[in-house]
Amino acid sequence: MKNRIYKIITDKPYLVYIIWFSLSFFTVGKSVILNYIPNNYLVYKYNFINLINQHNLYLPQPSHYADLNHYGPIFALIIAPFALLPDSLGMVLWVMFNAFILMQAIQLLPFTDNAKLITLLICAHELMTSSANVQVNPLIVALILFSFYFIKKEKDFWAALMITLGLFIKLYGIVGLAFFFFSDNKVKLIGSLIFWSIILIVLPMLLSSPKFIFQTYNDWYVDLISKNQSNIQSTREDISVMGMIRKIAFPELKNLFVIIPGILLFGLSYIRINYLENLNYQLLIVASTLIFPVIFSTGSESPTYIIAFVGVAIWFINSEKPTDTLTWFLLILALILTSFSPSDLFPRYLKIHFVEPYALKALPCFLIWLKIIFDTLFRKFNSFVPTLTTT
Repeated sequence: MKNRIYKIITDKPYLVYIIWFSLSFFTVGKSVILNYIPNNYLVYKYNFINLINQHNLYLPQPSHYADLNHYGPIFALIIAPFALLPDSLGMVLWVMFNAFILMQAIQLLPFTDNAKLITLLICAHELMTSSANVQVNPLIVALILFSFYFIKKEKDFWAALMITLGLFIKLYGIVGLAFFFFSDNKVKLIGSLIFWSIILIVLPMLLSSPKFIFQTYNDWYVDLISKNQSNIQSTREDISVMGMIRKIAFPELKNLFVIIPGILLFGLSYIRINYLENLNYQLLIVASTLIFPVIFSTGSESPTYIIAFVGVAIWFINSEKPTDTLTWFLLILALILTSFSPSDLFPRYLKIHFVEPYALKALPCFLIWLKIIFDTLFRKFNSFVPTLTTT
């Protein structure tokens, strides 16, 4: 079966791209046919509209959208080209743009062509879940991958832009700093981070005013603190390790009791400094970096997991060959429980009575993350950078 899949990919690689784009197009096209504009897109659109009209970005606007905006003011400039279009067209183009930019980021990974195609296949269904909610998360994970790529290419100036842009859109982007130790010019990277931070703070002022933007960042901080508190009580969000533990056994669990050990384990990944220039070692850290902020965030919901799932795919491709039974088991578990559970492909009874109430979507990614940490500590890496293969 495995060899047959590899043969299809080798002989007809275009089928993978068709699957990648068609799944996202299908789910957003269905919304257009039903004349339904998901709330997320309206939130994004009014991030731009409120910015240019200097209205508080983080207050409720029930006449325009439900929920609240939780994105930084720089996001208004990114969504602007789409927000200026009719809603249906803007929404479709936004979803396809996110699918395209993530595909481009995956194409830059240091994998063989077949491995890149397998990565796309592994992530395609999870991308569809994100696309159904017209989420920005594919762009966020693409920015993180771009930051790794530019650091590897010794283009720290552009890596810094990717990191700061991700941070100023949505806080998840800050994890790109995890690649700091891969840089050969750390001073330049730090200087570039400062430069781009200033630029990204100033840019939205071109559409509003300095006073409004400075107040907006203060409002954003207050909003994020409030959102964290509400996430803990939510059944739709807090699909995290903390949420899973709270919903299964310890409802009064404090986040820090889980996050602090998680940070310590994540930090241990860097302890083998002799391997910091080894590509396989670096890719394990990239995978860990993508999974970590999702499974340890109270704000994580189902569409957020495209970030973590790209990490799962990178971990799988980068696993030791031949691939052992445990690796296959964890991948299949992740595909079934994390990726397929929100869809109609998964038994509805199990989804409603077990997966959703107990935040079990987080479980496979957590197990894989622990496996990654173990591998960074104990895996035997070659002294040279090998060519990655999928066989």
